[in-house]
Amino acid sequence: MMNFIRLFSKYMGGKMPKLAGNTKLKPTKKADLQVVKQPEVKTTKYSDINLKRWKDYAHVLTSSLWLFPSRLKEHGHSNEYHGNYIPQIAQQMYERYTKKNDIVLDMFFGSGTSGIEAINMNRRCIGVELKQDLVDSVSQKFTSKQLVTDVNIICGDSTSDEAAEKVKARLEIMGEEKAQFLMLHPPYDDIIRFSDKKEDLSNCESTEEFYDMFEKVAKHGYDLLERGRFACLIIGDSYKNSEVQPLGFECMNRMRKLGFVLKSTIVKDIQGNERGKGRTANLWRYRALAGGFSIFNHEYIFVFQKP
Repeated sequence: MMNFIRLFSKYMGGKMPKLAGNTKLKPTKKADLQVVKQPEVKTTKYSDINLKRWKDYAHVLTSSLWLFPSRLKEHGHSNEYHGNYIPQIAQQMYERYTKKNDIVLDMFFGSGTSGIEAINMNRRCIGVELKQDLVDSVSQKFTSKQLVTDVNIICGDSTSDEAAEKVKARLEIMGEEKAQFLMLHPPYDDIIRFSDKKEDLSNCESTEEFYDMFEKVAKHGYDLLERGRFACLIIGDSYKNSEVQPLGFECMNRMRKLGFVLKSTIVKDIQGNERGKGRTANLWRYRALAGGFSIFNHEYIFVFQKP
């Protein structure tokens, strides 16, 4: 290296070129690269709710008292069928306890509230309904494609083994072994008689028979539900033979006896959601005063988990 410098100096006449005093090698500027962070996501095994953004879910109810001023009547819902539950319950249950594409099993399908809201919220549904005429009517609410891929309606007796086997077959066709959510909204004993069929729970000869038949349906639901997933029972009490029949708590206890774990007891206001009673409010008030009882303004929503 020194020999090279001497030769270079000799070539330049003994003079070395001078560099400007302020000449410096400037470091290459590094590119301002930033790593784009993906939003943090934390969910449970049974819900799409992002717990990292839990404040975004103020619309999801976590209290034990639910007040809805009126029944939703849009997005496919109507109130032509006496005895269907309000869609807001399905909305709350599905968002909190199911994921997209999960299958909801409704053992008392009725006018199809569970199926309609399943479509609206990108879930799927299997419903069991006793009356063929109602199955035919409700089927008109869905497209032909939806009735193949998203909503399966079975005409059958929910207490029977035959209906349970049909549900298993539909689950297999839909690519699942079990359902991911169970919805139960039975008749409230004989308050409203929905048909003349002996298999109809609203035609039981006694309240005790009603409990026994309900337990059969709940047992099928338990067997068809995936472990770790949730079930919802919507039911109110009745007044018979001058005393309250605690349908809600007895049915709740029957489900606990089957192995369900009770997670929530919710009281829902039914004022403004019921049909008929509003037109005879004064008569009901007179009867309450004369008979020593209170007018039902609530029903129960019990939430269970299968261990």
